Formats: sequence, C-alpha cells, structure tokens
Amino acid sequence: MKSLKENFQKAHIVIIGSGIIGRFNALELAQLGYQVTIIDPAQHQNSSNAALGLLMGNMYQKRRGRSWDLRKQSIELWPKWIKFLQKLNCELNIEKPLIQVTTDEEKFKKLEKFVYENNDQNLRILERDSIFIKNINKAFQTKNIKGMISFEDGRINPFSLLQTLNKYLKHKKVNYLQEEIIKIRKSNNQWISTTRNNEDIKSEMVILCNSLKAINLLESQSHNIKLKPVLGQAMEIEVNDAEVDLLSLPKQFNINGKNIIPKSKNKLIIGSTDEYSTKPEEDTFAKLTNFLDKRPNWLMKGKISKKWFGIRSRPDGEPSPIMKNLDNGVILCTGFYKNGILLAPACSKWVANEIKNYLY
Repeated sequence: MKSLKENFQKAHIVIIGSGIIGRFNALELAQLGYQVTIIDPAQHQNSSNAALGLLMGNMYQKRRGRSWDLRKQSIELWPKWIKFLQKLNCELNIEKPLIQVTTDEEKFKKLEKFVYENNDQNLRILERDSIFIKNINKAFQTKNIKGMISFEDGRINPFSLLQTLNKYLKHKKVNYLQEEIIKIRKSNNQWISTTRNNEDIKSEMVILCNSLKAINLLESQSHNIKLKPVLGQAMEIEVNDAEVDLLSLPKQFNINGKNIIPKSKNKLIIGSTDEYSTKPEEDTFAKLTNFLDKRPNWLMKGKISKKWFGIRSRPDGEPSPIMKNLDNGVILCTGFYKNGILLAPACSKWVANEIKNYLY
C-alpha cells in the first residue's frame, strides 16, 4: 500500500482563479505536498487587486454563526501565517490598530453597546476627547465623529501580500497557466479542465476561486447557486493644502462605510465595496468622497492620482462566502465580496481538510 506522502505527491490539484483566495489555497496545498496548478487568464486584473487589505475581524459585530466562526479561525491563523511569510518578506506585517467611526448617533450607540456587552479589552469606544477622534474631526472639519478602536485588527498591504505569495509559490514550483478555462468535466475519476485554446488539463480535484465566473463552469444547474456582482473600487487622492497633514490621521480607519488609508502628508487612499455593478460610475471622485454631510475644502480640491477597481461576487440568497464541495472533487470558494483577505487562512484550511477527506 502506498504511503500518504506518496499519494500527496501524485495528487494534482487545479485552482481556477489567482486572487488572494486562489493563491492562499495554493500555498496551503503546496505546503502539504500536492502538485498544484493555478489557472487564470489575467492575474493582474482579478478582484483582489482592488483590495485595500483591512482586516475587520475582532470588531465584527455579529459574534455568532458561521461567519463569526470563519473570522475567529482566521484571527487565530493570521499571526502564524505572517510569521511564516516574513521569512520571504521581513516587511510584511499587519499594521494595527483599526478604527471605525461614524457621524450617525444611532450607529455609534450600536458600537457602544457592542463594546460594552463583549467586554473585550482589545476593543474600546472612542469619544470626542480621544486624540484619534480629535485629529479626524480637525482634518475633516467636523465635530460629530465618534467610534471604536480595535487593537487586534488592522491592515496588511495587499500588493505586498500577493508578491510574497507569488515568491513562495514559485519556490514550491506551483505551476501558473495564463489561460481561460471554458468548461470542466469528469472522465475516469479525473477532472478535465478545458482552456479556450482547447487544451485539456487533468487533475484529481478542481477548486473554483474565479468569483462570478465560477458557477458558469458547473454543467449541472442543480446546485442553484446565484451570485451577483459587487464593485470594489479605490482611488488615491493628492491634496495640495498646507493646512492639513494627512499623517496626523490614524494609519487606517473606516468612516461611514468608506475605508481610508493615509499614504503621506498629502496623499490618501479611499475605497469601498458597495456598488452592485460591473462598471464604476463616471464620477468616481464624488461617489467615494460622499461620506460626510459636508466635504472638507482640501478634499473637494483634491485630485485623483490613481484609481482602480475589481469585480467581486456576493451570494444571492445564502450567506457569504460560499464554500462547498460539489460533484465529488470540485470545490467552490467564492462570494468573498468584502472579507477575502481576512478569511483566506480559514478558507484554505477548510479546503485542505476537504481534499484530505475526498482523496483518502
């Protein structure tokens, strides 16, 4: 009888989609000794390239159910992965803390109740006399911002993370094919993934991480999985105003649903995932800066120095994300419309366990 190690080395796993979820799955599986191939026609255009890398785990307000279980597992796994990945990139880190603020008194009361009820020493309410709040109020020329701070949540640079993952996957000889898969089918206990160029790629299992396109590859419609597009977009704004120093702001924070990351004294990034569309509206600037009753003068005069977007998928009629083992050897991992980077470790751990159970 062949050993488990020999079976691992013989098993070939195809991952369709090269975003954070696809690459994290490849990382976990390569660690276990599988032969892995990632297939994606354009890895630089996937939805992960619109990610800002904010990890909202501890400050997630619904602390029960599957979604919280996934977050809780990822919160535990991320420090271990950071320690491992720092061997390849010593600068990769989770920048803490993370701040969530609002101008809505009702929403603030909910944040306040959440912090007090959970009695978590890593979560604290930020009143108006907090230095963080004072600096945000001053910069945004308002007086009514309040919120909470999580000392365990933060941000990981998504570009740096993707580059580090690529470095490790190359080291582990993970194969990357810049092709588009148009169909998958089963033949003699193997899965055949067919490219647009009519090339067949055989594998023991297929993991679908290609967001909206994933369900189009499933021949059977009995799964009844529905996904709708969600636009994630961001822009870098350059400010020419001596009266505001963007570095006085927290390193990363969320204000009324918009994520903000100051990059330098006169540059900041604003991003969000909230449009049910596949194309950005024409006036991206107005859309992303409309998070206060009145925009500060420096923001009104700011100029876009860079902007980008990505199409993500949100499950329609069931919780996010969708993680299912389908058709004896096809695993579906999609619907990470807001929390792909945060949940990547828990997802890859789940996938690895599903593969072990299926193959052995």
